[in-house]
Amino acid sequence: MGSQQVIEDITKANPTAERQARRGRGARPVVIAALALVVAVAAAGLWGMLAPWGSQQQAKRDGPPHSVPVGVATADKADMPVMLEAIGTVTPLATVTVRTQINGHLTQVGFQEGQRVRKGDFLAEVDPRPYQAALEQAEGQLARDQALLRNAEVDLNRYRQLVAEDSIARQTLDTQDSLVRQYRGTIKVDQAQVNTAQLNLSYCRIVSPTDGRVGLRQVDQGNYVQTSDVNGIVVVTQLQPITVVFTIPEDNLQKVLARVRSGATLPVSAYDRAGTVLLATGTLATIDNQIDPTTGTVKLKALFDNLDERLFPNQFVNVRLLVDTVHDVPVIPAAAVQRGAQGTYVYTITADTTAASRLVTIGAGDGERVQVLSGITAGERVVVDGIDRLRDGSKVSVPAEVKSAGEPPPGPPGGPATHRPAQAGPQRPDR
Repeated sequence: MGSQQVIEDITKANPTAERQARRGRGARPVVIAALALVVAVAAAGLWGMLAPWGSQQQAKRDGPPHSVPVGVATADKADMPVMLEAIGTVTPLATVTVRTQINGHLTQVGFQEGQRVRKGDFLAEVDPRPYQAALEQAEGQLARDQALLRNAEVDLNRYRQLVAEDSIARQTLDTQDSLVRQYRGTIKVDQAQVNTAQLNLSYCRIVSPTDGRVGLRQVDQGNYVQTSDVNGIVVVTQLQPITVVFTIPEDNLQKVLARVRSGATLPVSAYDRAGTVLLATGTLATIDNQIDPTTGTVKLKALFDNLDERLFPNQFVNVRLLVDTVHDVPVIPAAAVQRGAQGTYVYTITADTTAASRLVTIGAGDGERVQVLSGITAGERVVVDGIDRLRDGSKVSVPAEVKSAGEPPPGPPGGPATHRPAQAGPQRPDR
């Protein structure tokens, strides 16, 4: 028998129990509904307390209703330098590996590593005794042959007189004449040997071939040095003056050539690897005679006095070449320039503080500022910060202080500009 049947039998037998069971089943929904009502009232009260606080925080973040906070700058007229930036390598005018020109023992080293030397200063000496002996031998041979020549010449003169008197045969005179010529040739050979011995003896004393700074010693005193040694004795590098070799795109070559052909002296500045510290200033020295077809660039060489030796051979530097300066032109911060599907544009601030995109044509720049060729006039305000939240017609909130774009970026005069690529930003919508 099922449990349901048992319950029905009990309730039929006991009417009081049946009434109690019916009251229990009717009270359960009422309790659940009461609990749901209490929870709803509590949630509504909590929301009422939190909603004003959240609205206040959102209002603080968003500023005035329906406006976008932006940073602006005013287009101004200023002088804009036309600069070309490149990466260069410091290249000395002379780098000489000092090698011995004769074989022998190194008997003396006359320099200190890192020492500054002048052309002709003593550097090292190879044992000169073998070469001094060779010179004396050659001089002795020469003296002997010279004596033989003088004797042969005396006999030649005597034979000529005898032949004139018809006292000796003509053949004897001719033989003596040939002997004199032979001795004269021998003396030339002897003299050449003397000159060679003198030259080798002079090679024993090794001197600096140029002004510069010596590097690390490659061989120590007492070693046997040979002309076949690859490393040599020491390397002398000229540091003053020094050059920097750098490349520019072939598209910029004509601007540089035009200035060079007009006789202008183009200033060049060299900065450290980070592009922040000015190392030296110099001038453009020369331009290579051909363009590299693999890279589409041409090499240029700049000359620096390098009096403080801040430029070091094979050092990588950032180079800035001042090609020209355009005067009194509209300039804006580079951060204001955006690029979209229709080209280069900026956001301007209208009189009713709304943002409006406008196509512009830009010219020369120094990394912080750019010249505006068309699209913007001096005095107009452009957005430089908060551009990613703007659309055409967006209401903006402009700070009280508006910076001007006419002043050059801070830092040393002619210092390198840090490249700031234009933000992608929203593309300018079609009008």
